[in-house]
Amino acid sequence: MNHFISLALAEQMTAQYRSSYESILKPEFQQSGILPLCESFDRAPFDVLLAKNGCTGLRIYYGMDEELKIHAIIVGTNEAGEDMLTISPASSLAAGSMTTETEDEIIERGNRCPDICPPESPLNP
Repeated sequence: MNHFISLALAEQMTAQYRSSYESILKPEFQQSGILPLCESFDRAPFDVLLAKNGCTGLRIYYGMDEELKIHAIIVGTNEAGEDMLTISPASSLAAGSMTTETEDEIIERGNRCPDICPPESPLNP
């Protein structure tokens, strides 16, 4: 599958999102920065995930922090489309919870915009 799109389509899609992203929220959540315009990440953590034995792709989940702000959460996937996580029971977490064995399996902590926004571009006028 070709995942690439044209700049024109990307401009159209990001413009549509920018013009609608606050209005899709309930009024009490508007103007609170819950939905990001974008997130920026360094290359290094992606290289770590993609270099793992059997990693054939990446999956992006969306999570929410304690301030209700949405964040991208990225994991590697294998050829079968499964998340590549080394999981073990988490004795210190709630019953039924799990934890990963290593700290280099899940990417988050991107630079979220608003707050840390990129320079102007066709996708970020």
